[in-house]
Amino acid sequence: MRYLVLSDIHANLIAFQTVVDDAGPFDAIWCLGDVVGYGPDPNECVALLREYEHLCLAGNHDWAALGKLDLDTFNADARAAATWTQRMLSASSREFLGSLSSLLCVGQFTLAHGSPRQPIWEYISDTLVAHVNFFHFETPYCLVGHTHTPVVLRQDAEDGNCRILAPRYGEPIRLGDARLIINPGSVGQPRDSDPRAAYAILDAEAMTWEHRRIEYQVEETQSRMRQHGLPYKLVARLQFGW
Repeated sequence: MRYLVLSDIHANLIAFQTVVDDAGPFDAIWCLGDVVGYGPDPNECVALLREYEHLCLAGNHDWAALGKLDLDTFNADARAAATWTQRMLSASSREFLGSLSSLLCVGQFTLAHGSPRQPIWEYISDTLVAHVNFFHFETPYCLVGHTHTPVVLRQDAEDGNCRILAPRYGEPIRLGDARLIINPGSVGQPRDSDPRAAYAILDAEAMTWEHRRIEYQVEETQSRMRQHGLPYKLVARLQFGW
């Protein structure tokens, strides 16, 4: 089975469609959460995801759009976008987002939006947080999103310490005996100073993982965001990947 693994679409339909077109044949999508939030096309992104066989997790912005989180915990721009998304969501999109689990285990993989310890909110952004989280899942591998940054975190078998491995785009890596936490990065709002949409391909038969990046028409998404009056900073950041 060949899986398109992605996260943090954030209602960016142009980026999402570009990723789907670039991925080549796949059997299903594994989405690690935050289908909506920030971007201009929440219902369209839900609809595109549902066209394919998929697994999808709930992210914090998905919960925010459903009113399941206190918006005061978000910064002003995220709060404004979440409020707008709440108004725009169709009944069908609400039903879909409301059905999503926060944590899943599929074979050798644990899937979470933030972390296996705190699936909705926790950011695994350094080796200390990663170290703790290795004790919160039993499978060899854990896939997460939320930070919007592609990375591989490897647990040392001898001392349990973690190492950060930078992604090697377009080069499949073999998933061996080492326990890993892997983030495919963000489709719709990258934050690693690279504005290209990020995603990954998991070949579950060959047991390989491949990080990928692809340019998309950022200005089209920005134009749609301006039409809807979404915050300036959210529009501008797409151009720079921060």
